[in-house]
Amino acid sequence: MTIWNQFKGYAAAIREFIAPTYRPERHYMRGPGPACARRAHTLGVSAH
Repeated sequence: MTIWNQFKGYAAAIREFIAPTYRPERHYMRGPGPACARRAHTLGVSAH
């Protein structure tokens, strides 16, 4: 890796630390998670 590539990587890391970019796909919930499944199972609720 060249020094220039290392410098660009460090600059990008610093920029992301100072002003993080919001990416909705990182926070998008695609469906019920395992906690929801455990609650439904312990309550005896059928998923059908």
